[in-house]
Amino acid sequence: MVPPSDAAGAADSGGESLPDEFDWLTLDPDEAVVWTGTPHPSSLVPALVVGVPLSLILVGLFVIASAYLRRENTEYVITTDALYKKRGVFSRDVKRVGFEKVQDTSYTQDFFGTQFGYGTVEISTAGGSGVELSFDNVADPKAVQERVNERIRATGGDADRGGKADVLDDILGELRAIRSAVEARDSGETDAGDGAGAAAEPTDATTADAAQTDATTADAAQTDATTTDAAQTDATTTDAAQTDATTTDATADEE
Repeated sequence: MVPPSDAAGAADSGGESLPDEFDWLTLDPDEAVVWTGTPHPSSLVPALVVGVPLSLILVGLFVIASAYLRRENTEYVITTDALYKKRGVFSRDVKRVGFEKVQDTSYTQDFFGTQFGYGTVEISTAGGSGVELSFDNVADPKAVQERVNERIRATGGDADRGGKADVLDDILGELRAIRSAVEARDSGETDAGDGAGAAAEPTDATTADAAQTDATTADAAQTDATTTDAAQTDATTTDAAQTDATTTDATADEE
């Protein structure tokens, strides 16, 4: 086990290799250990209080042995990026929670914890139900909580900057999409207007042709009427000439 002060020094110096008992922990290239810990030795006191009286019937020995093995096989690690918890006697269970997901931290101390200086630090995550991860029975839980909060603030600043950049990119993307939609709509309206104009032009031309045809028909009718009048005039003149000739003939006969 690496003492907390040694782990913090390793983080400040760029992250040194951990002892063999931390073979379960795999860090990213830019990730360094800030703090490590195990349950406080005094956390065995409650098990002793219960187990010693029951040791006469062997049940107490089982209670004490179980508590001891759990303590020896539980480890906690705080790195620059996340929180880790490893536990398990005959198996291994490793849990990781990134600081970007942490929403709330708290710590509690029961009667024995208050007397012997240990407690439990609880970590809640955004979208999670209740406590997502806990450092049980660690020494000076308040200091551990403060260390976690420091890393949350440090990580949160970078996350906020990255989050703002992502939000700006999303806004720009939406504006581009809106602009494209408006341009497409305007283009469609322009095409529709051109099509209507093109359709109207042949209609106007047809109307003009029809008007010209009507005018030609009217002129032809007028021409026919004029021709008929002329024919009637010629006929009247012919009749008058015949009448004059008849009159002349009659006069000659009388003489």
